Amino acid sequence: MKKSDFNNEQFFRWSVVFVLTVLIVCVLVLSSAFAEGQNRPRNASVQSTSSPTPKPALPVQQSVPSPTPTTKQTGGPPTLGEAPPVPKLKPTPTPTPPETLDPESILKINTDLVQLHVRVIDRNNRPIDNVSKNEFHVFEDGVPQPIETFTREEVPISYGLAVDTSGSLRTQLQSVIDAGKTIVNSNKSGDETFLIRFIGRDNTELAQDFTDKKDLLMDALDNLFVEGGQTAVIDAVYLAAEHVSEYKKGDENDRRRRALIVITDGEDRSSFYTQEQLLSRLREEDVQIFIIGFVNELDKDQGLIRKSPREKAVNLINKLATETGGRAFFPESLSEVPQIANEIVRDLRTQYVLSYNPTNKNPDGTYRAIRVSVDQGSSTEKRIALTRPGRLARRENAGGPKAPAVRLPTNSTTATPGRKP
Repeated sequence: MKKSDFNNEQFFRWSVVFVLTVLIVCVLVLSSAFAEGQNRPRNASVQSTSSPTPKPALPVQQSVPSPTPTTKQTGGPPTLGEAPPVPKLKPTPTPTPPETLDPESILKINTDLVQLHVRVIDRNNRPIDNVSKNEFHVFEDGVPQPIETFTREEVPISYGLAVDTSGSLRTQLQSVIDAGKTIVNSNKSGDETFLIRFIGRDNTELAQDFTDKKDLLMDALDNLFVEGGQTAVIDAVYLAAEHVSEYKKGDENDRRRRALIVITDGEDRSSFYTQEQLLSRLREEDVQIFIIGFVNELDKDQGLIRKSPREKAVNLINKLATETGGRAFFPESLSEVPQIANEIVRDLRTQYVLSYNPTNKNPDGTYRAIRVSVDQGSSTEKRIALTRPGRLARRENAGGPKAPAVRLPTNSTTATPGRKP
């Protein structure tokens, strides 16, 4: 063999060894890289591709769980907020009408029921409390009316005490205060009372608003004082009657009896409202008025020409009591006042409450006369039913806006009776 042939063969062998070595190294490197890829977390590549924007770090307090957002976040990533509020019992939601109702249909609710408070007495004005529903008969404008509801159940009373503190009652003030305390002391659970003092049209003050706390009412009565001025009885009754009628009005579950007790000499000298306006307003409400009238001193200064102030006062007091189904008292002496207070309490507690659906549905705003009769019992006692003598029918599409409701001033000596109707 030639020497050149030997060198070529040796070079070929070393080349083969080198190539094989390189191939082995490459295989080893690729195997190592593949094994490393298998050991990495499988979600790493998913996170890197689905979240191009890096997520913010959680707060340091890892022990506090992060609240899960319940609404779509538009201002940035969710963060820990304030602690959730304490759970509270929610009222039952008002059911909504089914969607299948015809949108053109009109839901009508009977608002025409007329409620009456009826006292049944004998000839001696003693209450009779054993009359049944079928023994009552209601007439409106002489037409018999169907009685819808009837109860003898005793219900809470919301009433006001309106006390005349003008100079004419100076000598009777303490007896008036004592009478008010007798009435307040008879309050039962659920009863609420307010107190006003009045003189002229600019001196009608709410001394104590509605409350069931007797101590507040006693303090308000003790703080009454006499003040000079021209008495405005009609304005005071107007304001007080509206205050009691508007109290908790609209509450479907309210079955309160509403009343007003007025203590005055009945002489009106400076009222903004007229007697006709007051009576018209009272016919729209279901408020009974009981009045203690100290009228005996009114004729001392009587002139030869003007009408007797006592007669005018008596007529006004009787009219207010009769129109509302209440009662008027005219004590001859102060010694009668405690007994009168007790009779008022008894009258408030011993009444029948009935309602009827009027057959005349015409919403013309006219006056409808009401009469309630009661069957005579088997005994010789005569039964007499007493209630308000009429009402004003509601009026639809009445022309012009309705006058705003009047409000009693609180802790003020200025009353704003409003506008004349």
